[in-house]
Amino acid sequence: MSPASTPDRGDIELVVAGLRSLGLVPEVGDHAFDVHGYLAGTDDDRLADLNQAFADPGVRAVIATRGGKGAYRIADRLDVDSLRRHPKLLIGFSEITVLHLALFRTLGLVGLHGAAWASELHGAASAASFERAVFSTDDVTVAARAEESTSALTTSGRASGRLIGGNQDMVAISSGWALPSLDGAILLLEAVNLRLGHIDRQLTMLTNSGALDHIVGVAVGQYTRCGPEVDETIPDGWEAVEVLRDRLERLGVPILGGLPIGHGSNPVAVPLGTTATIDADPGTLVIESAVS
Repeated sequence: MSPASTPDRGDIELVVAGLRSLGLVPEVGDHAFDVHGYLAGTDDDRLADLNQAFADPGVRAVIATRGGKGAYRIADRLDVDSLRRHPKLLIGFSEITVLHLALFRTLGLVGLHGAAWASELHGAASAASFERAVFSTDDVTVAARAEESTSALTTSGRASGRLIGGNQDMVAISSGWALPSLDGAILLLEAVNLRLGHIDRQLTMLTNSGALDHIVGVAVGQYTRCGPEVDETIPDGWEAVEVLRDRLERLGVPILGGLPIGHGSNPVAVPLGTTATIDADPGTLVIESAVS
């Protein structure tokens, strides 16, 4: 399905072939390749594809072809009654975060933050993580990487709670209508193409709204192509990680950065909405499976 922007047809052919190699039977939505400005078809057509899949008891998972723009335009019209009768896994990240949040808020439905399976597109490690997350009931363990810029944010301590969040832009946009309660949760954050002011404004808004008052920890993934504007000079040399530290440390909870989750190199697929534990000292995030 394409709930947001139009994917490259060749990329999706690779994804379909990869899914078939795993023994799955992929079907492509009627409007998956439509083009309507920056959207994969009209709002009604994109929504119709999603809701048709949600209502089909033979569909076990719904995979978003890509993110982009526009999923937020239909997140308030999802067929939650069909999903209540026939629960299924929603797989996607980036823009798709808003759908994960809306479905967890209304149904407590867990999902998978990650891209559809295709080693040619995302690398063997990413593809393997997708396969494990979809087919195994074992916990998913993600180790922080020192080479990720956000590893500098790691503090100390341990915390457990439901892992909720994903793309920072979508978490912020969801506030007040699609964002579920974060009380007792571990907040997952990653981003792409955000400038320093965007990161600052969004995290400040979430903090001032009270949405982050009772989180128990923060898991920080990849902040890809995030930083100052090309022609912007920051006197103190601030980059994205400095803004994140300034906004997140004041929350007073354990922070685990450096997680390979998001839009960067070799990102891994992780469950959303299940219970997770961050342990900042060894640098691990352990998440209960989203499948049973």
